[in-house]
Formats: sequence, C-alpha cells, structure tokens
Amino acid sequence: MKKLMFALFLGLVLVLAACGGGDEGANDDNTNDETTEEQQGDGSGEGTDEGTSDAGEGDTVDTAGAEEVYQKNCASCHGGDLGGGMGPALSEVGSKYSAEEIVDIIKNGKGDMPEQGQVSDEDAQLVANWLSKKE
Repeated sequence: MKKLMFALFLGLVLVLAACGGGDEGANDDNTNDETTEEQQGDGSGEGTDEGTSDAGEGDTVDTAGAEEVYQKNCASCHGGDLGGGMGPALSEVGSKYSAEEIVDIIKNGKGDMPEQGQVSDEDAQLVANWLSKKE
C-alpha cells in the first residue's frame, strides 16, 4: 500500500512539474512570439541578433534563446527556475546589476563564481540582457 501511495505521489509531482509555472512564462512566451514574427518577416536570418540589440533599449529579448543558454550553462548552480542552489538566486538580479555588469560577471567571475569561459561573448550578452530584465 505504501508503494502504491508513493508511486501515485511521485506521478503527481512529475505531472505538476512538467506543467510548468504560472503567469510569468505566459508573458515571456508573448515576447518570444513577437520576436519570432519579426525574425520571419525580414527573412535575413539575423533576427536573434536584432532581438538582443533591442534589449538594450528595453524592447525585446530573445527569451527562448536566453533560457536555452541559461539551462545549459547556469542552471546547475543557480537553479532551473532562477531560484538558486549552490549559487545565488537570479530571479531579481536585474535590480542589482545592469546587462553589462552581468556580462562581466559571466566572463570574469565574481566571489565564489568562477569565470565561464565556455560561454561565448554572444551567449553571455544574450543571457545578460534576459537576466537584466529580472527585477
């Protein structure tokens, strides 16, 4: 009986985890959809660069691209949901650091965080633009 209850509980946890979070993701998806439409409209294939350059002006951020880079390079220490882990939470990092400061931290490290040499300059800028919006 205990095994059955444990299996049901585990299954429920997995289903709820797969469903994702709340409204914050919906807003990010809308931003990403707008970026995708812009990318398809010009046909140049340079929409991602355009999206990241607009981020400095506060217009759009390539959310999907930034999240992908974050998951591959940052989530193991800072948590998959920006909630922290071995490293500090990044859910409000934009209220403390600008995008330029975040790039510097990624590339050069800070405190216990080592430099992230495996992250390209372009990916560091992409993630920094995205994180700088987290306030």
